[in-house]
Formats: sequence, structure tokens, C-alpha cells
Amino acid sequence: MRGMAPGMTETRASGHVDAAVAGADQQAWLVYDGDCPFCRRYVQYVRVRQSVSLRLVNARDGGALVDEVRRAGLDLDGGMVLKMGDRLYHGADCIHVLALLGSPSDAFNRVNAAIFRSERLSRLLYPVLRAGRNATLRLLGRSKVGAAEAD
Repeated sequence: MRGMAPGMTETRASGHVDAAVAGADQQAWLVYDGDCPFCRRYVQYVRVRQSVSLRLVNARDGGALVDEVRRAGLDLDGGMVLKMGDRLYHGADCIHVLALLGSPSDAFNRVNAAIFRSERLSRLLYPVLRAGRNATLRLLGRSKVGAAEAD
């Protein structure tokens, strides 16, 4: 795909868990905006099944993974990014795959799974969530991730 780092692929979840996601004992990294109160709460509450080790990366802290995501041409203001193996899931695909990997450990995760296991609902609702994030950042006087990078 255009703008992708060598060896990396942006993946659409396509309504199913592909081989990279379905494997046992996976490591995954979730890149999110730590200055967004909604993003912070989401990553605080989301739980994945025990076979997946999920590590959180605040995009505002920078680092090798954030650089990799940017080199892949993915806009961190356009959505969170989940990295599993050599695949990057962005925005609606990210929350869709997280829902597919989800653990039914509590009410939040059961509701999250009920909504976002549907690829169609994920694509429909994610722009609304992103708009809420952007409005909240403006109201709080906080910059977007890309604007913070430019400073």
C-alpha cells in the first residue's frame, strides 16, 4: 500500500479475524492519544483475551512505534492504531479488531464487543467518536497529535 513502511501492511479487518489476529499468544501494541480523555478511558477499560499481551503506547510520547505508524502514512489524529505482527489496524478497523479480541470480563467490554464486532457499525460510528474527540480537545484547549508533533 502507498506510504507503508517496508514489510508493513495496513489491514482492513473485513468482518473476520485474519490469521495474524487469530494466533495464540500474540503481542499487540495500541497507539492512542494520551491527551484525549475518551481515548485514555477507552484504553484503560478495554480488555482482550488472555492469549494477547496488549501494550499501550501514548502517541504524544513519541518513540519508534509512533514513528513507524507515521512512516506507514497513518494519521494518529484520524484514529488509534493497533499493531499485531506486521499488520497495522487504524481507526474503525482498530476498534473492530479490539472488539473481536475482547474479553467479556465486564459490562464495558461486553457492550464494546456487542457494538464494534460489527465491521459495519464500527465504520459507521468511528467518525462520530473521532468528531467527539476533536471537539473535546478543542474545548480543553489541547492540540491534536499532529499539531503537537509540528511544535
